[in-house]
Amino acid sequence: MGTLDTDIKKLYGVGAVKASAYATLGVRTVGDLLHHYPRGYEDRGNIKLITEADGISKCAHILTIATQPKSVRVKGRMSLTKFRAYDDSATCEITFFNQEFLKNVFVPGESFRFYGKIEKKAGRYSMTSPAYEPCREGVELPSLIPVYPLTEGISQKQIAKDMRSAMILASAADEQRDILPEDIRRRHSLCTLSYAMRNIHTPDSYSALAAAKKRLIFDEFFTFALGITAAGAESKRAPAHPCAASDPRPLEAVLPYSLTGAQRRVIGEIREDMAKDTAMSRMVIGDVGSGKTVCAAAAMLFAVQNGRQAALMAPTEILARQHYASLKEIFASLGMTVGLLVGATSAAEKRKIYASLASNGEDRLDIIIGTHALISSGVQFASPGVVVIDEQHRFGVGQRAALAEKNPMSHVLVMSATPIPRSLALALYGDLDISTIDEIPPGRQRVDTFVVDESYRERLNGFIKKQVAKGGQVYVVCPAVEESQVSEEEEADLLLSDISIDELFSERESAIPLKSAVKLSEELAEAFPELSVDFLHGKLKSREKEEKMERFVTGQTDVLVSTTVIEVGVNVPNASLMIVENAERFGLSQLHQLRGRVGRGSRRSYCILVSEAIRKEGSAKERLMTMKSSYDGYAIAEKDLAMRGPGDFLRTNQDSRVRQSGGVRFRLAELCEDSGLMRVAFDEAKALIESDPKLEGHPELKSEIDGLFALDGSAVN
Repeated sequence: MGTLDTDIKKLYGVGAVKASAYATLGVRTVGDLLHHYPRGYEDRGNIKLITEADGISKCAHILTIATQPKSVRVKGRMSLTKFRAYDDSATCEITFFNQEFLKNVFVPGESFRFYGKIEKKAGRYSMTSPAYEPCREGVELPSLIPVYPLTEGISQKQIAKDMRSAMILASAADEQRDILPEDIRRRHSLCTLSYAMRNIHTPDSYSALAAAKKRLIFDEFFTFALGITAAGAESKRAPAHPCAASDPRPLEAVLPYSLTGAQRRVIGEIREDMAKDTAMSRMVIGDVGSGKTVCAAAAMLFAVQNGRQAALMAPTEILARQHYASLKEIFASLGMTVGLLVGATSAAEKRKIYASLASNGEDRLDIIIGTHALISSGVQFASPGVVVIDEQHRFGVGQRAALAEKNPMSHVLVMSATPIPRSLALALYGDLDISTIDEIPPGRQRVDTFVVDESYRERLNGFIKKQVAKGGQVYVVCPAVEESQVSEEEEADLLLSDISIDELFSERESAIPLKSAVKLSEELAEAFPELSVDFLHGKLKSREKEEKMERFVTGQTDVLVSTTVIEVGVNVPNASLMIVENAERFGLSQLHQLRGRVGRGSRRSYCILVSEAIRKEGSAKERLMTMKSSYDGYAIAEKDLAMRGPGDFLRTNQDSRVRQSGGVRFRLAELCEDSGLMRVAFDEAKALIESDPKLEGHPELKSEIDGLFALDGSAVN
């Protein structure tokens, strides 16, 4: 008798070739197969007559075979097998390609349930390669048929057959043990795990499928929450050097502006954390331009005031240099020394910085700002105090851990410019205390936002020329690098999945062709020969991307055509116009981040969203109209959450939160539209960790969490 750990090759009919194909889907064991959930379901229970088919949608039809199937060969190897079938309304011709064996399957007089698209031409109905099932007396056909993610060499029939075998094995082995505490399951009216697994793969009804999804989504959130809550509880117990002698007033005195109430509150929270002998582990979330950097500067000031050092790590060299330029003067006026360490720093300068960081003498460097160069082997801190990580989602777990190792007994502050509803932030970052800057400093100008379609193209080009003539610079953002229906981000997702481009777009409300960044940059360069037009995308090497951005930052480039790689990061005060092509392809929060790239200086600034989606009603138009009328990042994030669920927020943080957390991978939760379920799961996880910090009373649950999360073999210890 097998177990859920049984190799997939042990299933009947799965040899080395099929096993290799399954491996590309992440399926290596029977348990993996059971957790390979359908990506959708075909409703074959809604039976329609032939004449009721609309020629667009796939439908189910119960038809009786009218003629003996005949096969003919065409174009060499290809064969066509044709026959006619009928119902009470009409007769339909059915065609299959390269399946001559079907001559012996479809017998005149017998009935089958066909599922496919019926087309009508010249008064005649036809159907090509439909799915089919025989109708037998006393046998009820299932209404909902699962459709699984596929890969080359694995068909829907193969997965369905193997899934039946896997479910029989799991049932016989009695291994679908329910590790969710029974009191939690009952408290939230969740079905049992065995019921959920059966109905996610072979749902008895829509209500059974809904119950199964609810339970499995809850499990994904709950186990994820347990892992990060346990990690957070552990990090909050980690020792750190207390920085009790802290005073923000010297910083306030040298600033050319007054702090907002939100900034004062956040700085107070940081000061309180750093006064303790346990490590601060805090995230500051603030909209673009809300003043997060000043809060980080306060944390670094507190460390130095207490005789310790501070480090700030930024994801790119340009951003690190901008932080250095803005903070060096402030700290120098307070008598503190500041260094910059990036990949381009000369070898001689690096040696000097290494020595100053490791020194306890008068030449000691108080503050270092840099990129991942801060985790290079030569960096050692004499007296670490606080580590600040900017745009934390751009760094992997390993990079953050390496910086922490170089700063033992340090406090940690991370910053994010992505507004996230507080409830969702608490869920996603359960291992961090959350500080939210929800107030924009006075004088920060609003970026006027407009939504237009292609008919405005000529006027749009004229506006580009006008902005540059006034000394401004222009961003033009396209979702795709080349001409395609797939954006750069969607292309990356497709590489990690098995969904075809056709499948990706089959259920979209529209498949508006994407503007190509390559082609558009060529068109703009031709239209404006007097302007400097450059092109930037995510497939370029890091050094080339930084060089192109540096030219834009320094004003050498007038118009930068780019994919979303410019979404987060640098400050370009002269940038006064943001144009987003195919704006319907972006979420609200992402559009808000893109809009935040302009309006960072004194120039009046504009954001123009270009989309054909505004021509008809739908969720895409609703998103665009929200952007036109709203400028509050948190309100926009709440709207985004309501419209699209937490999946996009989870995906935003997936690299640092999920993919690098051992084996954790959201399968159903990314599609969850109920953020309330997520909050409930996180609340239960936190309550359980509080009552049983090491999960000693829940050994099977502890084993599950360790297996999912532990990079070192022990997540909860």
